[in-house]
Amino acid sequence: MNILVLGDIFGSPGRIVVTEKLPRLRKEKKISFVIINGENSADNGLGITKKNAEELFVSGVDVITTGNHVWDQKETIKFIDEETRLLRPYNFAEGSPGKGYDIFISKNNKKVAVVNLMGNVFMKKSDNVFESAKKFKQNIKLKKDVDFIVVDMHGETTSEKLAMGHYFDGEATIVVGTHTHVPTSDSRILNQGTAYQTDLGMCGVYDSVIGMNKENSLKKFLKDPSALRHFPANGEGTICGIVVEADEETGLAKKVEQIILGGSLKKEYS
Repeated sequence: MNILVLGDIFGSPGRIVVTEKLPRLRKEKKISFVIINGENSADNGLGITKKNAEELFVSGVDVITTGNHVWDQKETIKFIDEETRLLRPYNFAEGSPGKGYDIFISKNNKKVAVVNLMGNVFMKKSDNVFESAKKFKQNIKLKKDVDFIVVDMHGETTSEKLAMGHYFDGEATIVVGTHTHVPTSDSRILNQGTAYQTDLGMCGVYDSVIGMNKENSLKKFLKDPSALRHFPANGEGTICGIVVEADEETGLAKKVEQIILGGSLKKEYS
């Protein structure tokens, strides 16, 4: 079974490139399940609206994960309990709206657990992410409760994300990092069979400063009084993520392929 996991979608250019190219990706790579981090998919690059989520689901996304920007659009608090395909970090405070993980059915009728975690280092305050990961592992077992497990570790530091990859090695199908908007080149299968990449990167405009207009961002860094509030860059977007071929017998990864499609990064998948 092939699973596609895409990095943080940023602003309307990110939504456009995903909705335009995802149907082709699903067909050509024979994808049975798609996960994308959507916490920056609103027009201003902050949060996600109900309309944004619906647009992504129609295009072929099965599950949307998020992170520290999940509540930036206030309407999300109202609809996240109704939209079970939209997750927020599992280690948010108890009683937070929505769910941190759930079990979904793929196109080929397999059970896929997706858990959304958020790092503690240089991030907004949340419960200990490794304690939450431990709790999840106690509740959901690979090949006992589900066929596949995918972990989105939304975090700032490479060390925290690497540690989470090793913590789940052999007990999850895929562990990926999100949040930094820059794809790392370390996609691989860990020693016990879990597919891993430290950060998937961004689905958005790379001729920018992590998705924001570069000229205005430079003004901000230079403390230019004419600088405006950050706003997304315009231009052709790039899709970034990985495709994992998962073994239906073991639930672990057999092959991982990095996807960088369109826009200024220019690398195409094989």
